[in-house]
Amino acid sequence: SPPEKAMVCFGNMFIELPKAKTREMLQQDQEELDEEINKLRKELRVKVNRLYEAQGKPELKGFNLNPMSAEEMKLINRILEG
Repeated sequence: SPPEKAMVCFGNMFIELPKAKTREMLQQDQEELDEEINKLRKELRVKVNRLYEAQGKPELKGFNLNPMSAEEMKLINRILEG
């Protein structure tokens, strides 16, 4: 039977944790990273618009678009495959 524990690296040491706990920790970390990425993207848009305004350039068109979610991409691929 497969082992019920996984080796996880924290810094420079490995710790053996239950697989369920490891999966939960990884999913939580990924959610936090996704939130941080989205926050930084929004802040970047504002900063780029301010920079263009300061340079006297027109605002970028299409710059306020949002990426499609994984679910939306699955639906698009399903439609394209027929």
